[in-house]
Amino acid sequence: MTEFVLDFERPVIELEKKILSLKVSAEHSKIDFSGEIADLEEKKEKLKKEIYGSLTSWQRVQLARHPNRPYTMDYIKIICENFVELHGDRAYGDDMALVCGLAAIDNSPVAVIGHQKGRTVHENMERNFAMAHPEGYRKAMRLMKTAEKFNRPIITFIDTSGAYPGIAAEERGQAEAIARNLRDMSVLKVPVISIVIGEGGSGGALGIGVANKVLMLENSYYSVISPEGCAAILFRDAAKAKEAAEALKITAKDLLKNKVIDEIIKEPVGGAHMDAVETAMNIKRAVNKYLSEYSKMSKENIARDRYEKFRAMGVFEEEIETKSLKKPVKNKKNTVKTGRK
Repeated sequence: MTEFVLDFERPVIELEKKILSLKVSAEHSKIDFSGEIADLEEKKEKLKKEIYGSLTSWQRVQLARHPNRPYTMDYIKIICENFVELHGDRAYGDDMALVCGLAAIDNSPVAVIGHQKGRTVHENMERNFAMAHPEGYRKAMRLMKTAEKFNRPIITFIDTSGAYPGIAAEERGQAEAIARNLRDMSVLKVPVISIVIGEGGSGGALGIGVANKVLMLENSYYSVISPEGCAAILFRDAAKAKEAAEALKITAKDLLKNKVIDEIIKEPVGGAHMDAVETAMNIKRAVNKYLSEYSKMSKENIARDRYEKFRAMGVFEEEIETKSLKKPVKNKKNTVKTGRK
């Protein structure tokens, strides 16, 4: 992997370079620098905890987009056994932006679906930067229906800036494909567990994210729009993405507080790209925990659990319009609070 350094990471990188330089000097000059190296190592660990323990929303967005961050296929290779990829939507073609297949986790059969980015320019062109076309969402639903038929739990990995907004995608029914997935996922009779592993952008993410449990990696984000898009619309300046990221409340901590997600999965200090195996094992533990819970539930209760989860999101009030006044009654007595959250 190529070296990629974010601005807030530079102090840590500089210390690591000093430590490496001292180790090389000690090896060639036979001088003992162990004391100096130990001091720098201690300073580095303290600095890492300070920096990564108080990241802003925008800094977490930057980590979510880190080019060395593990992608769906990286996690599948670590977590799953016997993965067999399935292709095509049986209507138009195969969308490489979404990976779909059958696998096992600790010998338990599952269906796995996830957005897949590329490491190189060629791979990103092939994967369309993980921005799926309608055939991608139809392929995903084809696998979900197959999983339901054979009683396999569904695991989805979300990592996209959004569904592809191009003319060809619109001509082939992008909005309809996503809407159909939202409808059909809501009534699936098998458990669905979604993990936001990087970017969780708009309907492109939600198209495979109507789940019984929605989990997020510590340094991922989940939002109706990207910070840059929000800044361009609200502030008329995409450069104000930092301010937009704070206002949107898109981090895992914010979303857990607002009960949009169910759990935050820890990452190694510095981000998932620092240790893909450790991150994958953290994901695996969380997935196995919820799969164990849902294995004891009936199919009807699994579908009801998902319905009630999304029905409980948000707080709203309804005002009753009386026939005599032809306008909403303002007094509290006639204001109906649903009690739904």
